[in-house]
Amino acid sequence: MLSKHVTPSRIVMRDTKSYCGILLNDNNRKPICRLRFNASQKYLSLIDATKNEEKHPIDEPVDIFRFEKRLIETLAFYEPKGENE
Repeated sequence: MLSKHVTPSRIVMRDTKSYCGILLNDNNRKPICRLRFNASQKYLSLIDATKNEEKHPIDEPVDIFRFEKRLIETLAFYEPKGENE
């Protein structure tokens, strides 16, 4: 989804004990979202401009596509338009 806006190699997954973080430039100060799949209820956590986390229940990973617009907005916090190298 985000490859239209930034080079795919800049999007990195970092696994932790409680969630899987999706980061820009492998930088934990630039989280795009968090995936929480360890419990029976799966969640996608979206990050807002003030880096607050908003958890959304999902049934399966493909449900993430419903949040494409929000993920692009999050990426825009870190990537001013035209600087997607």
